Amino acid sequence: MNRPDGLIQRRNVPKDSQEGNRLNDSDDEKKRHSSGDDDIEDGDSKETRLTLMEEVLLLGLKDKEGYTSFWNDCISSGLRGCILIELALRGRVELEKAGLRRKSLLNRKVILRSDQPTGDVLLDEALKHVKETDPPETVQAWIEYLSGESWNPLKLRYQLRNVRERLAKNLVEKGVLTTEKQNFLVFDMTTHPLTDNVMKTKLVKKVQESVLSRWVGDPQRMDRRILSLIYLAHASDVLENAFAPLSDDDYEVAMKRVRDLLDLDLDVEAAKPNANDLMWSVFAAFIK
Repeated sequence: MNRPDGLIQRRNVPKDSQEGNRLNDSDDEKKRHSSGDDDIEDGDSKETRLTLMEEVLLLGLKDKEGYTSFWNDCISSGLRGCILIELALRGRVELEKAGLRRKSLLNRKVILRSDQPTGDVLLDEALKHVKETDPPETVQAWIEYLSGESWNPLKLRYQLRNVRERLAKNLVEKGVLTTEKQNFLVFDMTTHPLTDNVMKTKLVKKVQESVLSRWVGDPQRMDRRILSLIYLAHASDVLENAFAPLSDDDYEVAMKRVRDLLDLDLDVEAAKPNANDLMWSVFAAFIK
């Protein structure tokens, strides 16, 4: 996979300077979601909540320039994977049962669990497509359809258009980004520079801590959103941006633990109690 041009260069940060940020929070790490419905729209949190799609896009956006790397051709499909996982975590879609023949994750179909609107336009648009599709399709097929990469002209209507721009506008409404116009000689482009550095810093810190100070070694004990963020940020080729400020030692540890996650037998993980198998199926679609 080609790495995007313009990634933040990793700085050599003294290891001691980061020790203060390493907090043991074993109680939080042990909290696991026991059901498939992991809806974040609780309405009670005073803190701005970001969807998985918005977090991945935010990691990929250049802070000052306000756009993703022109060389990143992975983030489009990665964001569609985020949409499927977000729907699964909110209890709207799921995978069909493996059955007696124990179908692999990539061969199982996505089926509707609930057609209740999520309140998010992108998610509800994708949910509508899943609801109207008969017979059901696999996760891999849905990533292709939602990205507009299908060779079947009858499936082109499933393409979600202008996803990055729509997500960026959501982040503008949440006060994380702003909107500007930049001239690139032959054309003008709308950009979305970072305006809330605190939110971006928290996001980067959350990713770093998940594989450093809060690493639990067992993916089944990890928060599903954090786990999904790591896999999908990697699939979207933006995970390196979160690890760029780390010291060499911490960077090596973080990347080893990410590789450990990528090397898991995903079918085995999906078959464990309380696992969200559609989430694991999306992971499998990107590292097959």
